[in-house]
Amino acid sequence: MVYSLYVGWLFFRFHQWAIGQSVFYAPRPPSVEAFLPISALVALKRLILTGLYDSIHPAGLTIFLAILAISVLFRKGFCGWICPVGFASNLLEKIGFKLKTQFVLPELLDYLLHSFKYLLLFFFAYLIVLKMDLSAIEAFLRSPYNITVDARMLYFFLSPGSLATAILTFLFLVSFIIKNFWCRYICPYGALLGIFSYFSPVAIQRDPDKCIDCHQCDRMCPVMLPVSMKKGLVRSPECIGCLDCVSVCPQDDCLNVRFGALKKLPVFMLPLLIVSTFLLFWIVADKTGHWHNSLPIEVVHKYYTLGIGHQ
Repeated sequence: MVYSLYVGWLFFRFHQWAIGQSVFYAPRPPSVEAFLPISALVALKRLILTGLYDSIHPAGLTIFLAILAISVLFRKGFCGWICPVGFASNLLEKIGFKLKTQFVLPELLDYLLHSFKYLLLFFFAYLIVLKMDLSAIEAFLRSPYNITVDARMLYFFLSPGSLATAILTFLFLVSFIIKNFWCRYICPYGALLGIFSYFSPVAIQRDPDKCIDCHQCDRMCPVMLPVSMKKGLVRSPECIGCLDCVSVCPQDDCLNVRFGALKKLPVFMLPLLIVSTFLLFWIVADKTGHWHNSLPIEVVHKYYTLGIGHQ
């Protein structure tokens, strides 16, 4: 979360310099592209079709590939250990718990809301994966909109419209009341990672013989999985690999992390592997020229000063 705010500050300084509002040069932080998932998804389809890596937002594509790889290898570990939005949501949840403002939705309503993020994922997948051909992809990636989408995002947070303000306010307030509201019901990114996590060799393994039915794992789980009800492996696509259930379990070896044939992975190894995989993608991308974009600063200055970033 702190690093995300720092990246936002760096990009703000770069944008101010790029539009001539500051005489002090500030380099553009490529990490800001982590917040451009639509552009990354379009670039990924182009990469699959042509083998060409996106040169406009290469860091966004790199981060997207890293997140997908993490979900295949280590379940939704990005959500549990890296995602700043997930961290903020979890923090608001904990505050709500302290204030005793949280309650559990009825099962039917929870099920209906839970499907919403998959509907959003299907909507984006339909538009991009199924409907966009290569010519449309090329046109989008080189469009003024995509070139300045980072600036548009900046202005969204600096000067949100009335509708955006209302939505953000609602999400902020509802997070105090309903546990993990954004991640559980709305985030299409999390829905996509959940699908990829089906292939992951990582799972929480429960030994029923050692369980004392304290249900602390159920209460601690940020995505409300019934861990204590599982007879063997917890392999739900909702599991974010946060290990809260393992850490709170009072019984030795009742809950463990399983990695394929390895029945007991040391707890500290999972977050270490997740973060290391993320950093490995960054290192490789940086060394191979797939991290910094190739747009001349004159082009960026042209589009930014046209006011496109304000729209």
